[in-house]
Amino acid sequence: MSGTDKRNFALAAMALAMAALLPLFDTGYWLALGVSLAMYGVLATSWAMFSGPTHYISLATAAFFGTGMYIVGGGVEILPFPVLVVIAAVAGAALAVLVGLTTMRISGVYFVIFTLGLAELIRQVVTWVQTTMGSSSGLYVLTEITESMIYWQLLLLLAVVYLVGWRINRSRLGLALRVIGNDETVAAHVGINTAKAKVILFVISGTVASVTGALLAPRWTYVEPTIAFSPMISFQVVIMALLGGVHRLWGPLCGVIPFMLLWDLISAQFPNQTTLLLGVAFLLIVYLIPNGVVGLIESRLKRRSSGNG
Repeated sequence: MSGTDKRNFALAAMALAMAALLPLFDTGYWLALGVSLAMYGVLATSWAMFSGPTHYISLATAAFFGTGMYIVGGGVEILPFPVLVVIAAVAGAALAVLVGLTTMRISGVYFVIFTLGLAELIRQVVTWVQTTMGSSSGLYVLTEITESMIYWQLLLLLAVVYLVGWRINRSRLGLALRVIGNDETVAAHVGINTAKAKVILFVISGTVASVTGALLAPRWTYVEPTIAFSPMISFQVVIMALLGGVHRLWGPLCGVIPFMLLWDLISAQFPNQTTLLLGVAFLLIVYLIPNGVVGLIESRLKRRSSGNG
């Protein structure tokens, strides 16, 4: 490990330790906001691990998130919570393998449409199964897990995601993914198994999203398909990651924090226009800062250094 890596790890550990102190000072609004920030930090970072280097825009986050949430909701009275989280991880990985093997040979708008429809398909199936069995369309999730515990679990998961992402970036898989992102045809011609590389990253991203849903399930007393499989989750994750920048592992956090603070304010002031404002935010980000905040800062620093030179 280089000196730069050691310094970065030390700074990240300090930031994580400071963030972990939040429940000791506030258990109300700021803790609730912290849980949301940690949740989207995990989801946006894991999404960028796949979509960043491959340039495949996945809208399947809600499908995996909802799967994990429903596994906990359906088994919370039968199995211990840690076991359910493990089951959610396995289920998310299995679903990602199935989807990945089916879709990784398509790209562009076809991949976007398929992943967008996946969450809606699972939501409809879950709703049909529950209503057919004569029960309500939702599940009660009654546990002794507090919001502080959920927050700490999400911070731990975020640290794991960063460690995994850091390791991948410095591996042959990371190099293969960067070649795929630059030109997938060239990558295939030089002997890279493009489908395998993409599926591996997609499985990691899907597994993390499923575990995140499992950890968040106890936050709600009652979980239903419209909450668990909401397409808003997928769209918000994409917007946050693009806003921060996906070419750096820490880039999505630069989008999650300001976006969530602004979104919290907008949701309170304009609750009926959130979907419209989400679409406007997406268009503005794509057209004004296509490389995200991190890319904008880096390009300005390069111009300044070249000007001084």
